[in-house]
Amino acid sequence: MLNTVVFVDIVESTRLAARIGDGSWAELLERFQDIVRRELQRAGGDEMDNAGDGFFVLFADPGAAVSFGRSIVEAIEPLGLSVRVGVHTGTCWVAGEKCSGLTVNVGARIVAAAEPGDVLVSAAVKEHLAGDPRFEFRARGEAELRGVPGLWSLYSVRTLLRAPPRTPVAP
Repeated sequence: MLNTVVFVDIVESTRLAARIGDGSWAELLERFQDIVRRELQRAGGDEMDNAGDGFFVLFADPGAAVSFGRSIVEAIEPLGLSVRVGVHTGTCWVAGEKCSGLTVNVGARIVAAAEPGDVLVSAAVKEHLAGDPRFEFRARGEAELRGVPGLWSLYSVRTLLRAPPRTPVAP
């Protein structure tokens, strides 16, 4: 099944947790998770996994996935947090509430290559969104993704226009 995977990771989370202490970290993490889940519901994605300071989510639409990533970067700024976001489109194996396959591994490696505040996408995402006026892509070069064969062209993305809010389709 063709899907778009998104990985969100708080930058320097362990260092921040050690600096502010467990109680304050737990409160900050809860606020972060609430924001991510609110934005995820708004964007129409599905939470696949949560590691506390990071999320793995799935979208059918790459444009919604990229918009979600940009919205998280902006929405968590008031918390004093920075995230990195990785996005990749490809074939996933979805069974129940689990999603697996090389596409998931590539997405996880892309987020690891992202800079703080970055939404970093693969060429597959860029190609799917070619001509979409909402996004501007900037080449970040080719990268080796740990454990994944070949070189991967990566792009940082900036949102130019907001997509209209999703409205449910009546049955």
